[in-house]
Amino acid sequence: MTYGDYLHMETLLSLQEPKAPNTAGRAVVLAEQFFIITHQSCELWLKQLGADLDAAAEALLPPCDPHDLELGLEFLQRSGELIRVLQQQLAVLEKLPLRYFAEFRTYLDTASGAQSAQFRRLTVLLGNSHHQGSLYEAFAAAAEYHGQSVPDVLRRGVECGVLHRLAEALVDLGNGYWHWKVAHLALVSKMIGEQDGTGGSSGVDFLARRVTRPFPELRRLRGKVHHS
Repeated sequence: MTYGDYLHMETLLSLQEPKAPNTAGRAVVLAEQFFIITHQSCELWLKQLGADLDAAAEALLPPCDPHDLELGLEFLQRSGELIRVLQQQLAVLEKLPLRYFAEFRTYLDTASGAQSAQFRRLTVLLGNSHHQGSLYEAFAAAAEYHGQSVPDVLRRGVECGVLHRLAEALVDLGNGYWHWKVAHLALVSKMIGEQDGTGGSSGVDFLARRVTRPFPELRRLRGKVHHS
């Protein structure tokens, strides 16, 4: 077994196929390759993020002992870091020159990031500003199994041990997700202005409607601590 065999390097490095013709110039082709690699990397991180969040939710479902809760916390904390990695990917995309993007963008045809199945799966786990996701529901079930309600956990804080740490990890994860989506909105606004987005979307307006903050109940209950 070699490093290349283990990672399937030959296959991996063959998956970037810019659509811009070579006649467009080397800089344009490399810019599109950069665009492809960045998005492929995001999808790989989304694969890990979705798997970790699934594992966290499963660990929290009753019957769950303290070891299960600690395991769920590990998955949540790693997921929080993965969200930050996804945001950093956007910072990398800031280095895509506008003139080259404008030149190869037409070759994207109807392809759009909004079509990402892995991202849609992530929204089911995290929920949005109006609906709790399956991850929050698993946390609430874990708290109840251990004789606590979510309001109790947030009110009592560190007295609740790992349940409190889980709640804080969820809040951090939700905030990280929100920062990621705001950064994406800012990047798209910079790159296309008021133009329609790829895949026939309305561009910036479409993305602005998708910038939500998960775990609304956690944020609401956490805010009540100021009045307790």
